[in-house]
Amino acid sequence: MRSPVLSRRVFLSLAGTAVAGTAVAGYTFAVEPEWLEITSADLPIKRLNPALAGKTLVQLSDIHVGLRVSDGYLRDAFARVAVLAPDIVVVTGDFISLHDGQIAHAEQVYAGLPRGRLGTFATLGNHDYGRNWREPAVAEALSGVLRNLGVTVLVNDVAFAGDLQLVGMGDLWAGQFAPEQALRKSDPDSARLVMSHNPDTVDLSGWGAYDGWVLAGHTHGGQCKPPFLPPPLLPVKNRRYTAGSFVLSRKRGLYISRGVGTVLPVRFNVRPEVTVFTLREG
Repeated sequence: MRSPVLSRRVFLSLAGTAVAGTAVAGYTFAVEPEWLEITSADLPIKRLNPALAGKTLVQLSDIHVGLRVSDGYLRDAFARVAVLAPDIVVVTGDFISLHDGQIAHAEQVYAGLPRGRLGTFATLGNHDYGRNWREPAVAEALSGVLRNLGVTVLVNDVAFAGDLQLVGMGDLWAGQFAPEQALRKSDPDSARLVMSHNPDTVDLSGWGAYDGWVLAGHTHGGQCKPPFLPPPLLPVKNRRYTAGSFVLSRKRGLYISRGVGTVLPVRFNVRPEVTVFTLREG
């Protein structure tokens, strides 16, 4: 009995599908994870000192220094930001991914982190707390390295960039989130801006009368997103929190960065991001 022979049309269709699949896979693994996008937006802040209006604040997030993010890519990203000469730089957590020699590696890479003319500030993410987010010694060692490099690390604490109060929340998954403690240290009658790695924190209690913006990361925007559909995988309870700006209750706003790095080195339709905000009187 003769074996069935593929028609030319079927053969070309299968070949085309294979080529397209290979191209998409190559793009997903080799192109988009390092195709950094620098986005820009206005950031209106209530009670902002007019002297700070027009100043720039750059947000980086989820950099994930480790074995799956290229050091060269990160150094190039830092250099692109440094050229912008930002007034303020904030990093909203996940500086590292778990690997041997992670603290020494972080010290080497973050020596090139761009600095803000008015200060460089950070809060920590779950990956900064080591295995299963339960190794505070890892977070402390990382914080020490960052402070030695001129970064102000805020875990339920407050610091100033000019007259702007930067409030850094502790990480949710690491069991460090204490908004009452953090906000109690700030002055509600002066301009405030909150950094909180995990966007799920905005749905929890403890925010009191806070009525400003919250800058977050953690989601990576889902990393892979089908066109016109939401990303299938998100590490948050509130599936609305993907990336970008969100209007919240009680006169609060949320901005979620897509992040610079990845845990798994894949991205599709969710390019890595650095956001340049221009401060405006709100």
